[in-house]
Amino acid sequence: MKKFINAPADVLAESLRGVQAAHPELRVDTANRVVLRGEPTREGKVALVSGGGSGHEPMHGGFVGTGMLDAACAGEVFTSPTPDQILAATRAADSGAGVLHIVKNYTGDVLNFEMAAELASGEGIRVESVVVADDVAVQDSTWTAGRRGVGTTVVLEKIVGAAAEEGADLDAVLALAQRVRGNGRSMGVALTSCTVPAAGKPTFDLPDDQMEVGVGIHGEPGRERRTLASAHEIARMMVEPILADADATGSAIVLLSGLGATPLIELYLLFGEIAPLLAEAGVDVRRSLVGDYITSLDMAGASLTVVRADDEMIRLWDAPVVTPGLRWGA
Repeated sequence: MKKFINAPADVLAESLRGVQAAHPELRVDTANRVVLRGEPTREGKVALVSGGGSGHEPMHGGFVGTGMLDAACAGEVFTSPTPDQILAATRAADSGAGVLHIVKNYTGDVLNFEMAAELASGEGIRVESVVVADDVAVQDSTWTAGRRGVGTTVVLEKIVGAAAEEGADLDAVLALAQRVRGNGRSMGVALTSCTVPAAGKPTFDLPDDQMEVGVGIHGEPGRERRTLASAHEIARMMVEPILADADATGSAIVLLSGLGATPLIELYLLFGEIAPLLAEAGVDVRRSLVGDYITSLDMAGASLTVVRADDEMIRLWDAPVVTPGLRWGA
């Protein structure tokens, strides 16, 4: 294992220290491992809180800032944040207008966010939740009941974040979040495993001539292992399951995220194969993002997300955002 670390047990704490040094516009609650905006949530604004296991950077701490999240709690690598962490983030973000929890569908995340929401409600904080379950690869997986939550989470945080920034109330923000969630589908492919620092070795064995089709962002098994194929063939393996699962015709926001160790030149090459397949199927790619947005440590691979988007979603997507991971229009 070759990594820029001091000790495996200290990776998260020391990484958060680096986040604070690199982004003085943010606040880092080191005791609770929560990343917050530098300024408190303004009065009357709905607060957005998300989080999950570390190792998927820039998700979620990299999406804290104007136009997206108000707070993100960081669990240990590939481990859900605790209810206490989530409660601390919820308390810190709330300004009296309520809080929306944005949760990826992993059993630990769902249970811990539910517990934190109950505790916050007992303190008089109104909390609503949206659970993202967009991975079409498998119905159930190692750590989920139902589909895994992946790339649609990023799109949802951006769109809903813009609505909250504009002053939408909690009911409206929740309804919008549910609409985005229902419109998003994702599919991933891995060319290598990833290495969790505490384990010191690859999570799974993947021979050089094989790839995992439908891999999860924690290294969970996908649909099948197949012989390594060309980018043209892999693009079809990603696009076709998404199109088969839901009607994606019309306007869409498309995200192609690397999984941590895929060069951008390869991601653009792959997107060049994906775009015409979507166009042939009647998908009008109105907006796109290509890069590392939801990763899996040092895994080589990519995850494709297609979110059917109406004019309001496109407008909110284009709204200004200032975060470490996304920044435009400001």
